[in-house]
Amino acid sequence: MRAIGYQTPQPIDAATALVDFDLPRPKPTGRDILVAVQAISVNPVDTKIRASAKPADGDWKVLGWDAAGTVTAVGPDATLFKPGDAVFYAGAINRSGTNAEFHLVDERIVGKKPESLDFPAAAALPLTSITAWEMLFDRLDVTRPVPGAANAIVIIGGAGGVGSIAIQIARALTNLTVIATASRPETQDWVKALGAHHVIDHRKPLAAQVEALGIGQPAFVFSTTNTDDHLGEIVELIAPQGRFGLIDDPKKLSALPLKRKSISLHWELMFTRSLFATADIEKQHDLLNRISDLVDAGKIKSTLNENFGAINAANLKRAHALIESGRAKGKIVLAGF
Repeated sequence: MRAIGYQTPQPIDAATALVDFDLPRPKPTGRDILVAVQAISVNPVDTKIRASAKPADGDWKVLGWDAAGTVTAVGPDATLFKPGDAVFYAGAINRSGTNAEFHLVDERIVGKKPESLDFPAAAALPLTSITAWEMLFDRLDVTRPVPGAANAIVIIGGAGGVGSIAIQIARALTNLTVIATASRPETQDWVKALGAHHVIDHRKPLAAQVEALGIGQPAFVFSTTNTDDHLGEIVELIAPQGRFGLIDDPKKLSALPLKRKSISLHWELMFTRSLFATADIEKQHDLLNRISDLVDAGKIKSTLNENFGAINAANLKRAHALIESGRAKGKIVLAGF
């Protein structure tokens, strides 16, 4: 089967940063299912691992986590899917990735593909949807009010992949006032179209902009990017006893400034459940099915913004470069081999 990967971590402009090659087709065991990959999307985690993780000598590292495709075979213990089912999922970070014609994945982290979406539009959703859902409901617990706080959430990086779906989930499933950050006219228009009540500019001090809205201090802050640049502003703008969550990788993050307001700190990594085979791993199957139902009901739309064409090394390199530029909006998808 065709696949794309690398043997040495390199900058994306290196000739062999990503390479087309062939691998044997895998066979499912246990609760794994084998998926014929129809479309994938690219996430910041792909670029971070490509630049830093070295496979064993002589081995290939295949990246990619988001995928939508068709089940072609199932392991002997699989019960949730059968051959022919259309699925979408975000995979596991400690297994070979989806940048290949066929991919093995544990069925407990797979959902039914939305019937109203084609494979590319569906592939844009899983990783970001799981991340946003787990942050909102499992980490920040946004349905539990903060006494005296505005029932509002600030989403930093609202036009990114995670921010784009977090806005929609918050609007569809909660009564939160959604304040998203975006700095360019096109990204500000994007987050407004997704349902943000207010848009502020993350290139300017955040606290004064939130105060100017006149709604009070928000109960929740969800930072998707550049957290180390915004921490002081986050502490200033959030309500006492507020809840603050992040998903990026600050070089330094001191929790001490959170103490005075008793702000709680929450990390989210959507790979945790699959990485540690947690007792509740199947919750990702359930929440992806919920996302699928919300899409088919017209309450959430795909965050696909650009389709870069066929799944191959050249197009993947273009996608990695755009993500690393920091100027991506929504999700980048590739489809077909």
